[in-house]
Amino acid sequence: MSARKILAEIKQDLDPYVGTPIKVKANRGRKKVMEKSGVLESTYPNLFVVRVKEKSVERRISFSYADILTETVILTVTKDGKEVHFGSDKA
Repeated sequence: MSARKILAEIKQDLDPYVGTPIKVKANRGRKKVMEKSGVLESTYPNLFVVRVKEKSVERRISFSYADILTETVILTVTKDGKEVHFGSDKA
């Protein structure tokens, strides 16, 4: 299966969760791991955007679908009491 099809499938899997709360765990290299909670704001053909509120500032952080494929970013979405993980089976 080509890489484009796999990335398109990841996008399609994320589309129903736009607007729902999400937890992001991103490996930023050299033992730096960022963990944030926010809302999946939108999905685009090559990336997705997570809106995060830190203290009194609201930020938008974007990631590519390849980050999920390579497990650099792990997403946990909670909808209807069920947790869905993207990027790894365990978070």
